[in-house]
Amino acid sequence: MFFSPESPRWCAKQDDWERATRILVNFDSRCLSRNVSSITDDFCAQTSSEYVQTEINEMAEQLEIERRLTGDASAFTLVKEMFLVPGNRKRTFITVALMICQQMTGVNAVTSLFATGVYGVVKVVGCALFLVFAADSLSRRRSLLWTRAAQAVVMFIIGIYGRVEPPVPGQSISPFGYIAIACIYLWAAFYQFGCGPCCWILVSEIPTARLRAMNVALGAATQWLFNFVIARTVLTMQGTMGQAGYGMFFMFGSFCTLMGVFVWFFIPETKGLSLEKMDELFGVTALTKIADEEEEKARPRGIQEVEGESHQPQKI
Repeated sequence: MFFSPESPRWCAKQDDWERATRILVNFDSRCLSRNVSSITDDFCAQTSSEYVQTEINEMAEQLEIERRLTGDASAFTLVKEMFLVPGNRKRTFITVALMICQQMTGVNAVTSLFATGVYGVVKVVGCALFLVFAADSLSRRRSLLWTRAAQAVVMFIIGIYGRVEPPVPGQSISPFGYIAIACIYLWAAFYQFGCGPCCWILVSEIPTARLRAMNVALGAATQWLFNFVIARTVLTMQGTMGQAGYGMFFMFGSFCTLMGVFVWFFIPETKGLSLEKMDELFGVTALTKIADEEEEKARPRGIQEVEGESHQPQKI
């Protein structure tokens, strides 16, 4: 990381467009194919390449959109909007709760039981099937509900196996043991078919455009925090919560059940909703007009309109 260049977008955000352009030139495949390792006299010719110009223009447009959405608001101002505006506060609560529940299903605990190669196949196939076939047709809310129920069932089955027939090193696997093994991979498929991708979909689509970056960042921070918590405690739970750690699986199954209850009462269906409808759903309509109003005020005009006594616009 020490030798990696800064992100061109970060440089552009700092209004250092020359540096952003130079970094993009070094990344331009046409420049690399000519073994250009540093900026030389043909810098101007290189910057005129279609790739670099397109990237610079797209970054400028996107940064302008972001400035219109956030105005001159500081990070502290955006955080206040997230927690003090009731509709935004509800969305923030949903974001944090979804990420906590995602990790409390025991994803890090169960992963240690997988044969890595098979788990990779199950994970990729399950996630791909959900994103392609079920993300919109099945709906976010429904997919979370039924996969949570399925995950809870298989977790309880694994816990019952650990309580009734705990595995003994050196002995053959019982039929119940094979059922428990199958349940582990079923759990992975259910996770990748629902909670894994669906939580991120909801976290990214429920906030207003003005607060989306802050909301997703909060969700990611929450997810990694509880990822760390589970990773640090799972070995202790396996050794202290009954033989073969069966109590741990009952605990995670209970969390899956509780998240199903949370989804039922607190998560609205967002499939197919526009940003405007999303604001109406959460009771935030006034803030959606802020960017348009600021853009209207900032737009230069040769003709301004004022209100006369007759309430008709007059040219001045």
